[in-house]
Amino acid sequence: MPRSIHGGRHELGQNFLTHRPTLARLSTLVGCTSGSILELGCGDGALTRALAQLGRPLTAIDVDEHRVHRLRRALPGVRVEVADATRHPFDAEVVVGNIPFHLTTPILRRLLSSGRWNDAVLLTQWEVARKRAGVGGGTMMTAQSAPWFEFSLEGRVPAWGFSPQPSVDGGLLAITRRGSPLVPDADRRAYDAFVRAMFTGRGGGLPAIVATAARLPMPRARRAVADSGAGERRLPRDLRPQDWAALWHQVARG
Repeated sequence: MPRSIHGGRHELGQNFLTHRPTLARLSTLVGCTSGSILELGCGDGALTRALAQLGRPLTAIDVDEHRVHRLRRALPGVRVEVADATRHPFDAEVVVGNIPFHLTTPILRRLLSSGRWNDAVLLTQWEVARKRAGVGGGTMMTAQSAPWFEFSLEGRVPAWGFSPQPSVDGGLLAITRRGSPLVPDADRRAYDAFVRAMFTGRGGGLPAIVATAARLPMPRARRAVADSGAGERRLPRDLRPQDWAALWHQVARG
């Protein structure tokens, strides 16, 4: 295979998925969704071939022009394009892909700010998938997105299931857009700022953190925490999506 103009495997972050159970699991998860499919980072097409069997509109993209041209010839029924996942529009109902580990955060940020897709199934680093799904405590990015999206951890992929083998395991992360957001879309910018202030603010316990983040008197902050039902949570990382939404509704009232 000739070298891409964008670089070799190392520069492109290419760790091709060879683990057959994971390929089957990815195909099954996408099969439980509906609508058109966009595959990010199709590489040599191991997943593309499985997705093509679903019989749905499928677009596969990759920055490696040589692999794209070869896959285009092998799968004439699939739209295969040379494109960058950090720039290409997420213009399908379902987004799926083995994400280059070094591009996970920028791709996730773009995905969670895009309004076109309904479901996403991503193969990322294990710790990223675990954190985004809220296992072991939530993160700021997940909390900021939780009113609009549901996250679930769908499996672990051994490092030896990739070629070349990375230094860490992979994880399957499924994301579904909520039919009814827990926070109004019009509040999203203010809500994002509130969550950021909660994660970066100081305070001994949740009411003190809320008082600082929302600039509320301590008695009002205590009441907001109690009325939201989040009183048993100690820190922002412990809050569930419903807690965040209820707490926001309380503090947004002033």
